[in-house]
Amino acid sequence: MASLSSIGISGLQTAQLRLDSSAHNVANMNTREFRRQTVTQQDLPDLGGTRASVGQASEEGVALEREVVDQMSATYAFKANLKTIQTQDDVLGSLLDAKA
Repeated sequence: MASLSSIGISGLQTAQLRLDSSAHNVANMNTREFRRQTVTQQDLPDLGGTRASVGQASEEGVALEREVVDQMSATYAFKANLKTIQTQDDVLGSLLDAKA
């Protein structure tokens, strides 16, 4: 069974990869024949968390509105995973206080 921290950390890493990839796409959107980066996520139910990999889109070009939505989505995912880690820390702190 995976710990909440490993699940949260893998989520943070995936969200960061999504933000980095989207920023790369925006920075290169005016580059000729540029193919946007895509991030594919895979759930790891046995290990807990997620795995992400960067790929390349088959079509050329970047849609700025899509990148903004991707960045907002990654930001929300980052915040949610951070809250998971903070909640685990609070619960463990409460357990330690109760045992002391």
